[in-house]
Amino acid sequence: MSFGRLDRTTGSQPMSDINMTPLIDVMLVLVVIFIITAPLLASSIKLELPKTGAAKPGNLPKSITVVVDAAGRTFVKDQPVTLDELARQLAAVQQVNPETEVQLRADRGVSYGRIVEVMGVAQQVGLSRIGFVADVPARKP
Repeated sequence: MSFGRLDRTTGSQPMSDINMTPLIDVMLVLVVIFIITAPLLASSIKLELPKTGAAKPGNLPKSITVVVDAAGRTFVKDQPVTLDELARQLAAVQQVNPETEVQLRADRGVSYGRIVEVMGVAQQVGLSRIGFVADVPARKP
């Protein structure tokens, strides 16, 4: 019998490199947060501007969106409206800027008659520029 020395295997050595993946993930999350919040911070500045009769609004509304959902209900600025209320709101927009375009967003299940009613209201108040908003179909690979 031989009583020799037992060979000891060396254990795993400590890793001396820095794992960059978690750092990059955290940085990308921070970049996304800053991208989303930056526009909100810029518009949150509250100002009380001086008032004068010579001041005119520089940005007249170029379009107003009218939405007709699948049930045939009409919405302006995410608020439900009747056809009479729609006519009043569109007339007010027409008084400010007669070149305003009505962007009509209608569900595909809405009847043609309901679309024509909404278009007729817009044309009666003097807004003849009507655009139909549609989604781009997804490309098939």
